[in-house]
Amino acid sequence: MSNEVESCEKSTKCREWGTFLLITVVVIPILTVGLIGAYGFVVWMLQLIYGPPGHGM
Repeated sequence: MSNEVESCEKSTKCREWGTFLLITVVVIPILTVGLIGAYGFVVWMLQLIYGPPGHGM
């Protein structure tokens, strides 16, 4: 019984580390690049509509 619990804990721990590494190495960088790209796109579109900054009334 003890071996089953031990192997289950090791398996869960390995899965947690794998999930942590996936999130920190893959997901967060992709989301960061996507958010920065989306912000840049919004700024670009607003400049196309309203003109460049500093050229208002």
